Amino acid sequence: MFSKFRSRKPSLFVGAALFAFALCARAETIEVPVGSQGNDAPVKEMRGLKKEDVSALLGDPIGIQGPVGEPAITRWEYPGFYVYFERNVALHTVKKHNNG
Repeated sequence: MFSKFRSRKPSLFVGAALFAFALCARAETIEVPVGSQGNDAPVKEMRGLKKEDVSALLGDPIGIQGPVGEPAITRWEYPGFYVYFERNVALHTVKKHNNG
Protein backbone atom coordinates (compact mmCIF):
# COMPACT_ATOMS: atom_id res chain seq x y z
CA MET A 1 0.00 0.00 0.00
CA PHE A 2 2.80 2.43 0.82
CA SER A 3 4.62 1.64 -2.44
CA LYS A 4 1.69 2.94 -4.50
CA PHE A 5 1.52 6.12 -2.44
CA ARG A 6 5.26 6.75 -2.72
CA SER A 7 5.28 6.29 -6.53
CA ARG A 8 2.60 8.97 -6.96
CA LYS A 9 4.28 11.52 -4.75
CA PRO A 10 7.19 12.35 -7.12
CA SER A 11 4.89 12.63 -10.13
CA LEU A 12 2.58 14.98 -8.20
CA PHE A 13 5.58 17.06 -7.17
CA VAL A 14 6.91 17.21 -10.74
CA GLY A 15 3.48 18.12 -12.08
CA ALA A 16 3.04 20.87 -9.48
CA ALA A 17 6.52 22.22 -10.23
CA LEU A 18 5.83 22.31 -13.98
CA PHE A 19 2.51 24.04 -13.40
CA ALA A 20 4.18 26.68 -11.20
CA PHE A 21 6.89 27.20 -13.81
CA ALA A 22 4.30 27.60 -16.56
CA LEU A 23 2.54 30.30 -14.54
CA CYS A 24 5.79 32.23 -14.10
CA ALA A 25 7.31 31.77 -17.55
CA ARG A 26 6.00 33.97 -20.32
CA ALA A 27 7.25 34.80 -23.77
CA GLU A 28 7.06 38.33 -25.01
CA THR A 29 7.78 39.54 -28.54
CA ILE A 30 9.85 42.69 -28.65
CA GLU A 31 10.15 44.54 -31.93
CA VAL A 32 13.12 46.83 -32.38
CA PRO A 33 12.72 49.25 -35.28
CA VAL A 34 15.87 49.39 -37.37
CA GLY A 35 14.54 51.62 -40.12
CA SER A 36 12.71 50.93 -43.29
CA GLN A 37 14.84 49.36 -45.97
CA GLY A 38 12.53 50.67 -48.67
CA ASN A 39 11.84 48.92 -51.94
CA ASP A 40 15.38 48.62 -53.32
CA ALA A 41 14.94 45.48 -55.40
CA PRO A 42 18.50 45.39 -56.83
CA VAL A 43 19.96 45.76 -53.33
CA LYS A 44 18.28 42.59 -52.06
CA GLU A 45 19.58 40.49 -54.94
CA MET A 46 23.32 41.18 -54.47
CA ARG A 47 24.26 38.38 -52.01
CA GLY A 48 26.47 35.79 -53.67
CA LEU A 49 27.22 37.82 -56.79
CA LYS A 50 30.77 38.51 -57.90
CA LYS A 51 32.13 42.07 -58.04
CA GLU A 52 31.94 42.20 -61.83
CA ASP A 53 28.26 41.12 -61.70
CA VAL A 54 27.41 43.81 -59.14
CA SER A 55 29.23 46.40 -61.24
CA ALA A 56 27.32 45.26 -64.35
CA LEU A 57 23.97 45.59 -62.52
CA LEU A 58 24.58 48.81 -60.59
CA GLY A 59 27.39 50.55 -62.40
CA ASP A 60 30.63 51.76 -60.88
CA PRO A 61 30.54 52.54 -57.16
CA ILE A 62 31.02 56.15 -56.02
CA GLY A 63 33.60 54.95 -53.48
CA ILE A 64 35.55 51.85 -52.47
CA GLN A 65 37.06 51.08 -49.06
CA GLY A 66 39.37 48.17 -48.39
CA PRO A 67 40.26 45.41 -48.68
CA VAL A 68 40.80 45.04 -44.93
CA GLY A 69 41.63 41.97 -42.84
CA GLU A 70 41.63 38.29 -43.56
CA PRO A 71 39.44 37.26 -45.24
CA ALA A 72 39.63 40.47 -47.23
CA ILE A 73 36.50 42.63 -46.76
CA THR A 74 35.77 45.45 -49.19
CA ARG A 75 32.95 48.02 -49.08
CA TRP A 76 31.54 49.61 -52.21
CA GLU A 77 29.51 52.77 -51.78
CA TYR A 78 26.48 53.57 -53.92
CA PRO A 79 24.15 56.61 -53.57
CA GLY A 80 21.69 54.94 -51.16
CA PHE A 81 23.53 51.91 -49.80
CA TYR A 82 26.76 49.97 -49.35
CA VAL A 83 27.69 46.54 -50.70
CA TYR A 84 30.11 44.48 -48.60
CA PHE A 85 32.29 41.85 -50.25
CA GLU A 86 34.38 39.00 -48.88
CA ARG A 87 37.18 38.71 -51.37
CA ASN A 88 35.21 38.77 -54.65
CA VAL A 89 31.71 37.73 -53.44
CA ALA A 90 28.94 40.05 -52.18
CA LEU A 91 27.99 39.33 -48.56
CA HIS A 92 25.55 42.04 -47.50
CA THR A 93 23.91 45.24 -48.61
CA VAL A 94 23.24 47.98 -46.08
CA LYS A 95 21.02 51.00 -46.66
CA LYS A 96 22.55 54.34 -45.67
CA HIS A 97 20.87 56.12 -42.76
CA ASN A 98 19.47 59.59 -43.32
CA ASN A 99 21.11 61.84 -40.73
CA GLY A 100 18.79 64.76 -40.94
